[in-house]
This record gives sequence, C-alpha cells and structure tokens, in this order.
Amino acid sequence: MKRLTTLASIAGLCTVVGLFMSSGLEDVSAAVVSAGWGAALVVLARFVAVAWAGLGWYVVFPAGATKLADCISLRFVREGINTLLPVATVGGDFVGARLLSKRNVPGALAGASMFVDLMTQALTQLLFTVAGLALLVLISGDGPIAHTVEGGLALAVPALGAFYLIQRKAGHRLIQALLSRFASGREWRAFGAIDQLYDSLRRLYGNHGRFALALVVHLAGWVIGTLEVYVCLRFMGYPIDFAQALMIESLAQAVRGAAFAVPGALGAQEGGLIALCGLFNIPAEAALALSLVKRFADLGVGLPSLLLWHRIESRLRSETPEEEEREPAPEAGRKAKTVAQPATLGPFYSYAPPRMGARLGDGEELKKCA
Repeated sequence: MKRLTTLASIAGLCTVVGLFMSSGLEDVSAAVVSAGWGAALVVLARFVAVAWAGLGWYVVFPAGATKLADCISLRFVREGINTLLPVATVGGDFVGARLLSKRNVPGALAGASMFVDLMTQALTQLLFTVAGLALLVLISGDGPIAHTVEGGLALAVPALGAFYLIQRKAGHRLIQALLSRFASGREWRAFGAIDQLYDSLRRLYGNHGRFALALVVHLAGWVIGTLEVYVCLRFMGYPIDFAQALMIESLAQAVRGAAFAVPGALGAQEGGLIALCGLFNIPAEAALALSLVKRFADLGVGLPSLLLWHRIESRLRSETPEEEEREPAPEAGRKAKTVAQPATLGPFYSYAPPRMGARLGDGEELKKCA
C-alpha cells in the first residue's frame, strides 16, 4: 500500500511539474498574484465549508447524543488528515470517529455515525456531479468531457450502492474485516462489537428525518464550496457566473474523488481544472493558479487541523495514566503493568510509536541467575 501511494505521488508530482512548465511559471505566478485578496476569501470559504460539513455529521445523531462543537472540531481533524496525509482520504474519518468515542459517545454509535456521514457525503457529491454534468451539457453540449463524466458516473453509482449494502446485514463480515485492518491499537476497539455497530447503523438509517436533513446540509455544503472557484476567478479578472463556477467545482471535485489513491489528487486536480476552465476560454495558467489557490486553502485549513489533532491526542495521553492509577492493581509488585499505547492510524502511519512500560512494586529486587 505504501509503495502504491509513493508511486502515485511521484506520478502526480511529475504531472504537476510538467503542466506548470508547459504553461510558464511566470504566467502562473502572475495569475496567482492577480487573485489578491481573493485567495484569502477562498481559504475563508474552505473554513466555512468544513464547519458546515461538521454540522452535516452532527445531524445524523439522535438528539442529545453528542455536541455540535465536538462534531465541528473533529470534522476539521478529519479534513486535515485526509487532505495532507497519504491515507487514501479515509484515514481521517476513522480517527474522527475514534476521538468522538472519547467524548461520552458510545463507540458503536461513533463508528456508525462515521459510515452514515460518509454515505451522505458520497450520495450528495453524486447529485452535485449530476448537476454539474447537466450544466455542462446545457452550456457546452454533449462533448468528450461530458462523455468522460458520464462514464465515471456509470462506475460511481454501483460503487455507491455497494458501499450502502455493506452497511446492511449482508456486509457484516466485510465491515468486521475492515475494522480489524485499522484496529491495530486498543483505542480503535472503542467502536464496540460489530453487532452493536450494526444496531447503531440501523438506528441512524431508520431515522429518516435526520438522514434526509443530513443530505440537505451536505448538498448545501458542496454549493458553498463553489464560492472558491467563483471568487478566485472573478478576482483574477474572469467574470464567470455562478452556474459556470458550480459546473467547474462539481466536476473538479468528481476528478478529485476519482483520484483518491493519489495523495492530494496531485496532477488530477490541475489537469481537470485546465480542461474545465478551457470550456470558458480561461487560459491554462489561470486554471493552474486556481489550483494553487485551492492548494493554499488545503494548507490553510489542514495544518491548523493537524495541530488540533496533535493537541487532542496529547491531552488524551496525559489523562490516561491518571485514570489507570485510580484503578486497583491486583498483586501489586508481582506483575508488570502495561501502559496504554498511543493512538495510531492503523498499520500504515503511526501517530506515535508503541510504548510498553512496566512498573515494579515497592521493595522488589532484581535477582541474578547463576
């Protein structure tokens, strides 16, 4: 997995370098500078979109099950990990669910909420892409780009259906294998037994009103993301209307989703924006500048989110020993005591190396063997 990610990163980076060199670094730099304060507004729009996605996660819970502030803050953590770390855009979601289970939310409910939230995001992105395709056909006709998008949708629909089915009874064993894959640390087992997880999934999907509300919230969130394209291109001197910006944003997000195996969708985002902006006579250097501004937003939101994650994990590690000391230790001085392992991102990326500690009882002496 690491080797595949590395190869994809190298290929994406080479593509990005080739596109920037062919378009002219000076022209791209000039286009970025022309964005001016529009770049700051794009970062602000990203903050709003991520916080709004936290609201979409919150509404899937039963009333009083969790706090809105927790869902928003941990949604930023999910965003930072998925955007800036090579975890195939899903590692952050598992981390967010695990951290939520540390905040008085049952582990099975936290894990189930993560799957339902991913489902609502995927379904609304599909609808968002269909809207963008309809606008593309209306504006530019049924050309090669439209055919490519149609082919992608033909693959995405059954994949989305399969993702839903594995959350039902038929997918019980598959979910168990998936959680076991990521559950290398003791903390990941907070998701609870698989039976409890599926009970929570049935409860969340059974609340049709909250599920429908989550769909509406996430769909509005995708529209909020359109402000990034609309504001940035207008500041650079390309007065596109909101429908055109929505078409560019929706199909660019579809490209990013299709390139989930490439960290940050390197190369895919840049190539997609060049093709989509070209439909409105926007030159390649401006499209690359738009991609760069979006990358700035990735860093502007992602880096503080990773720092927030580090702070949360540090606080959890500092609280764990105090809780363990309050627990009675049977046969003190006779048996070694294990210290909780730090949180990990499963078998791929460790937040901190596992540590084992032993505490010897009072008066115990080391004996030498002859």
